[in-house]
Amino acid sequence: MWCVAPDWPEHARHVAVEFVHPVIMGKRALPSVAIDAASAITTLRTTARSGDILVAVARSADGVVRDAMQRAPAWGVLSVWIGCGPKPVSGLADHLVWAEDASPLARHDGSMVLAYHVLWELVHVCFEHPGLLRSPDLACEPDGTCITCSDEGRLGEVATTVGPSMASVRTAAGVEEVDTTLVDPAPPGTLVLIHAGVAIARVESVS
Repeated sequence: MWCVAPDWPEHARHVAVEFVHPVIMGKRALPSVAIDAASAITTLRTTARSGDILVAVARSADGVVRDAMQRAPAWGVLSVWIGCGPKPVSGLADHLVWAEDASPLARHDGSMVLAYHVLWELVHVCFEHPGLLRSPDLACEPDGTCITCSDEGRLGEVATTVGPSMASVRTAAGVEEVDTTLVDPAPPGTLVLIHAGVAIARVESVS
């Protein structure tokens, strides 16, 4: 699990510390690292793996966190945003844990600390359920349809250009070579919507 809090780095470190030790001694821990907000996108792009979790503690106006949350699906990373004040737009993060208080004291009044402590305890309660840690069957359905090869558009982040109108693109399913004719130029870092091996549209940053 990766933790970031650009304005409140103490919160990122606090979340990471909590998750690396279990609620009950001898029970499972969750590997967790606090990352430097200044290099958060680069760090996550190069080290996060599909199935990892990103937890951010920040206000909705934080540009670094908004960018990371928008890119998380392309990296295959589950996103959790803990914050205060006006909520971010719907769908920007997989899960929002929010305190409505927008006062300058929100970072100190305990509301966000309470939120991630409850989250920490619930995670370890879930770890006690024997069926929740089994890997799901990721095979295609009997009718030949699967989430990876269906008609859905999938989010991807351009990693490198590999030829004329072709790019190596990172998605939740791994790295793929994608036709970028419809969206050229598509430099590294560009978010694109992929369908049937073709980048059909750019995905603009959420303002």
